[in-house]
Amino acid sequence: QVQLVESGGGVVQAGGSLRLSCTASGRAASIYRMGWFRQAPGQEREVVSGISWSGSSSSTTYADFVKGRFTISRDNAKNTVYLQMNSLKPEDTAVYYCAAKPSLVARYDFWGQGTQVTVSS
Repeated sequence: QVQLVESGGGVVQAGGSLRLSCTASGRAASIYRMGWFRQAPGQEREVVSGISWSGSSSSTTYADFVKGRFTISRDNAKNTVYLQMNSLKPEDTAVYYCAAKPSLVARYDFWGQGTQVTVSS
């Protein structure tokens, strides 16, 4: 089992920045890839970004709506993945979740509790 704990959410004005953190514990060595997702009220959960968990270089992906504004990174020594969010917009308001999966073809089986991000206009 892998346990994930997010932090770093809050309230920020449009144009501002936040950095989310997600720390893994338990069988963190079994993680293949980490992802950030978000869910706004009344909407379905959507993928925001993903990053490979091991290896000297990171394979990253971004949803089109965050490209150029958000940056995902990892610190394996701390078992932590980050999401730096810049130029935030009111439509970025959502609960942000991190998730982990054990292989390329697996689903994201492990989820954090979520952290609220609110962007005011």
